[in-house]
Amino acid sequence: MGWNVAKKLIHSHLAEGEMLPGREIGIRIDQTLTQDATGTLVMLELEAMGLDRVRTEISVQYVDHNLIQEDFKNADDHLFLRSACQRFGVWFSPAGNGVSHPVHQERFGKPGKTLLGSDSHTPAAGAIGMLAMGAGGLEVALAMAGQPFHVKMPRIWGVNLVGTMPDWVSAKDVILEMLRRHNVSGGIGCVIEYHGPGLAALSAMDRHVIANMGAELGATATVFPSDEEVRRFLKSQQRETDWAELVADPDADYDIEEEIDLARLEPLIAQPSSPGNVVPVREVAGRPIYQAYVGSSANPGYRDFAVVAEIVKGRRVQDRVSFDVNPTSRQILENLVRDGHLLSLIHAGARIHQTGCNGCIGMGQAPATEKISLRTVPRNFPGRSGTREDKVYLVSPETAAASALTGVITDPRNLDMPYPRIADTDQPILNRQMLVAPLPIEEARNSKLEKGPNIASLPEFEALPDELQLTVLLKVGDNISTDEIMPAGARVLPFRSNIPKIAEFAFDIIDRTYWQRAKALAGTDGHAVVGGSNYGQGSSREHAALAPRYLGLRVVLAKGFARIHGQNLVNFGILPLEFVDPAEYDELASGDILVLKDLREKLPHGRILIENRSRKHTFESRHDLSPRQVHVVLVGGLINWAKQRL
Repeated sequence: MGWNVAKKLIHSHLAEGEMLPGREIGIRIDQTLTQDATGTLVMLELEAMGLDRVRTEISVQYVDHNLIQEDFKNADDHLFLRSACQRFGVWFSPAGNGVSHPVHQERFGKPGKTLLGSDSHTPAAGAIGMLAMGAGGLEVALAMAGQPFHVKMPRIWGVNLVGTMPDWVSAKDVILEMLRRHNVSGGIGCVIEYHGPGLAALSAMDRHVIANMGAELGATATVFPSDEEVRRFLKSQQRETDWAELVADPDADYDIEEEIDLARLEPLIAQPSSPGNVVPVREVAGRPIYQAYVGSSANPGYRDFAVVAEIVKGRRVQDRVSFDVNPTSRQILENLVRDGHLLSLIHAGARIHQTGCNGCIGMGQAPATEKISLRTVPRNFPGRSGTREDKVYLVSPETAAASALTGVITDPRNLDMPYPRIADTDQPILNRQMLVAPLPIEEARNSKLEKGPNIASLPEFEALPDELQLTVLLKVGDNISTDEIMPAGARVLPFRSNIPKIAEFAFDIIDRTYWQRAKALAGTDGHAVVGGSNYGQGSSREHAALAPRYLGLRVVLAKGFARIHGQNLVNFGILPLEFVDPAEYDELASGDILVLKDLREKLPHGRILIENRSRKHTFESRHDLSPRQVHVVLVGGLINWAKQRL
């Protein structure tokens, strides 16, 4: 049988291991992407490793998350990141230039290359034929140091697209259909590859929408072929020489196969509080809304804003609705201005925000209490918007615009107007001037890191002891997200480079007393957290592992882990264990005392006996860590491991 695109990409970058599903492999990384919410730690990690200069083809640091400057902290971090880029040889995209993912696709993405990013939506770059994956910052730092990225060889899931989308249906509805079918854990351990005749109707930015939200399925990556549409996109960015054809062989096969008939799709909506809670818009139509929000890395293209502008042109949004528009790059904003779309949006009542992530990550634009917010963002986890009792729905730009006009959730097919079909322009205004190129190496070596008072060195963690006696400090259910483990937003993210302070927000959405109870256990072996299935879904932010580890977390015992967070736990020396018998989950409670013995002997064999002294009961746990990961946990985390290796 021939090879699919995903296998071609993996094989061409295979540095270690065999391409057998479930086996750990090492992948050579060509490009890296960091953003300011996670990049500050990456740069501190590069400093801790003593790296002289990055060893990738291209590494880029974006400032797109922490744009609100209520005081000195975010502004200081922006300057620190710029100085770190100069020191280590990294491109720098300053505040206001745009969201990392669409800007990277416009300026740096290249078919046939690999991209590793300290942001879980990095797989968006799969839209143009890249193997793009999200990871914790430590692993991205190692990739920047020239080390391969380790991941279990995924299964390749082929999705055959047929037919043509009807009016008022767009790319967001395609990925919502996948989430409707498979929920938020359906893609774990897989690379999803889209193929088939239906691709002809999907632009490169439409594909970006689908690839971006593959992360919400739990997928390792999403891949599209590099075909004539990708060539057209790169030509429009004056980068046609970066194009190379990369398509599946005619007889390629897939580990999993599925088909979507685009012609049968209808407008869809994800209800609170999960991207997988998807129903047709018509089923919830009529519910009053407070906010309609357009933008984010999940709908970042020119078309996504222009179609909204055409829908509301000459009209006025309902006066009770906050109509928030977040342009995703300065370049897209300039083109919306040139083509008159920004005027249409402003005249209709839009609130135009700076180019960046903004409300998607809880940086402003929080909705009113218990009021519905319709958003074209990728996630609606509880409290992520900045309002604890939020009611965030995920929708297409078409549904957001229609609902803004009526003031209630509205199926856009019911608007009394023809569907404005808009394509991405082939001759956009290009904006490359904002990007700051790396310094020459000799000049870079003489540059200094610019650290403000809120930036502290990383804490050092000791090796794993042979025996642990731990208190179960917290028990949580299924699909706990990293937003619930370590919230984002304007009150938390400014402390991203101050671990002792940000640790005070750990599990804040679930239990506000967690950090105080954890600190009360100082002087003991630490504590454990018990979780359900898909523990740690969502963001790649390593603070969700680092901050609890700082507070003494040594073991997470769960029914199953989301890929990135499971890796992040290992990277900070936290042992991720799974129940051999899931029924044992019901036998545990907060306050139980767990004892784990002979860890150095038992860990390499994959099974650990746990004694629950509180209930006089012993049960078995397991892990599926590779020998490399076992070593990482034993030495106390990836920084300790990297120091030995580098």
